[in-house]
Amino acid sequence: MNPVVKRTLRHSQRYILAGLITAGPLFITWLVFTFVLGVLANVGLPLIKLAAAAFPGGMLSEPWLQYVLAVVLTVTLFYLVGRITSQVVGRQMFALFEASLERLPLVNKIYTSVRQAVDTLMGKNQTGQRVVLIDFPMRGQKSIGFLTHVIADETTGMPIAAVLVPQAINPTSSYLQFVPLDMVTETDLTMEQAMSMLMTGGAVCPEVIRYSRALPTAKDKDGSTVGVTYAVEGESQAVEP
Repeated sequence: MNPVVKRTLRHSQRYILAGLITAGPLFITWLVFTFVLGVLANVGLPLIKLAAAAFPGGMLSEPWLQYVLAVVLTVTLFYLVGRITSQVVGRQMFALFEASLERLPLVNKIYTSVRQAVDTLMGKNQTGQRVVLIDFPMRGQKSIGFLTHVIADETTGMPIAAVLVPQAINPTSSYLQFVPLDMVTETDLTMEQAMSMLMTGGAVCPEVIRYSRALPTAKDKDGSTVGVTYAVEGESQAVEP
């Protein structure tokens, strides 16, 4: 290969890689932002198009204006719903609405599942729900998960943890894993820290994390604690109490 062409390709590869590293976070942020805006616009767009059909030939016929008004309409609708349901009367009305949805054969399953998932991810349901680490997708590789429930093995009675494992960058896509509770590593991460780590692909992380489970403490015959010996990569290590 011509030395000039080879040098040009090498420099181009280096600069393209540098550009990806620099602009990558901005590009991912733009993708997430446009996805959210698209969802908001699709909710309010039918009403805006209906209003544009009622007044043909006006500014509402412009696609960009319809898009903006649809986003504003959807955000305003969410604000009004939040404002109303924050009041006592609004909460009672919404509770009646939820009760009516639960009577519908197919809708109740979908709505209840989505409602529980949203409450879990938003940290509203704190009963037994916390940020943990589990071996996923294989042993030795840790993944962040949300411990949502603890059930029992029908055969052995052993506690089994239901752990929701979100995907990085796109936490809305998740895996539901059932693992023995003693294989779950507790962490002191908050829900906000875990979501920040997932959304940024690990770029935003705390300085330290509880990666390993605490070692068991051995007891001597007289009840005093003694050091625990365990193996690491073929070498014996002693841990003092």
